[in-house]
Amino acid sequence: MTLEPYLFLLLLLGIGFIAKNNSLMIAVIVLMLLKLLPIGMRAFSILQAKGINWGVTIITIAVLAPIGSGEIGFKDLSGAFKSPYAWIALISGIAVALLAKGGVILLAEDPHITTALVLGTIIAVSLFKGVAVGPLIGAGIAYMAMKVFDLLNN
Repeated sequence: MTLEPYLFLLLLLGIGFIAKNNSLMIAVIVLMLLKLLPIGMRAFSILQAKGINWGVTIITIAVLAPIGSGEIGFKDLSGAFKSPYAWIALISGIAVALLAKGGVILLAEDPHITTALVLGTIIAVSLFKGVAVGPLIGAGIAYMAMKVFDLLNN
């Protein structure tokens, strides 16, 4: 048994604590607990294979909750298209969803990139008072930048 994963996770837990990033701290604690359990290795492979899709589903549920609760209805939808800011938001939503799609592709093809994305998120949260939106959008932006880089260098 190697201690490196525990040390790495403890480092991330400390950074999460310093940065006051609850999501990172919860994720690290869950992973450490899984690592201690006999089913841990099986759970890690399931999380690696399905975790991003589960996360996207949970985020989608949270975004759609105001529709389910009745706070947002058809009247709000039709009114949204009357404002230029709403059109900007609509286009931004489309762009972010497309970026996230690239992020899913990148994380599936090159999972080690997650380390750099998490580190970048931690730096932004702790040093620049940024908001941790998770590595998926960061991966999407990285994916797009890598494609542009490849295009320019070929």
